[in-house]
Amino acid sequence: MEKNRLEAFSDGVLAIIITIMVLELKVPGGSDLAALKPLLPVFSSYLLSFLYVGIYWNNHHHMLHSTRHVNGGILWANLHLLFWLSLFPVTTAWMGGNHRAHAPAAIYGVVLLMASIAYYILQRSIIAQQGPNSLLAAAIGRDWKGKLSPLCYLSAIPLAFVSPWLANGLYVFVALIWLVPDRRIERMLAQRTE
Repeated sequence: MEKNRLEAFSDGVLAIIITIMVLELKVPGGSDLAALKPLLPVFSSYLLSFLYVGIYWNNHHHMLHSTRHVNGGILWANLHLLFWLSLFPVTTAWMGGNHRAHAPAAIYGVVLLMASIAYYILQRSIIAQQGPNSLLAAAIGRDWKGKLSPLCYLSAIPLAFVSPWLANGLYVFVALIWLVPDRRIERMLAQRTE
């Protein structure tokens, strides 16, 4: 089956996730700059989650660009990814409202870990359907960022019970390594069209 419905649905869900997250940002109580100070933890959490959603959207787009057709397994793997991403607004709001608390920082890490696992499952589902010599399989290669990210999340989850700041530092680190879009698929597409 064609992939256009999968792409459109995923784009819509990701847009709704961002919309829900931004609705958690409340208008400051005062009219001076000091009124913004209590909003900084909530805004920081929103910014981090916005980056993560943007990273997933960008890499999801590139991954599907390398995909010719989808099957039922890919559709379910994509829904699995969207499920974990749909939890970002709740965990973002919880962490932003309780920025010094251990449990919200740990649960945020659990959601990040599960989203990374779901993304990996989606990648493997596409490769299984497209074949081991597919564009996506060739582009992924060793995928050091894809392997390092879950390890950082696994480290950050128990670390959150020691220091939420250190756990959040690991979450920021992972976002920063993914901030530069993954160009492997673009390079492979360009090589195949030459």
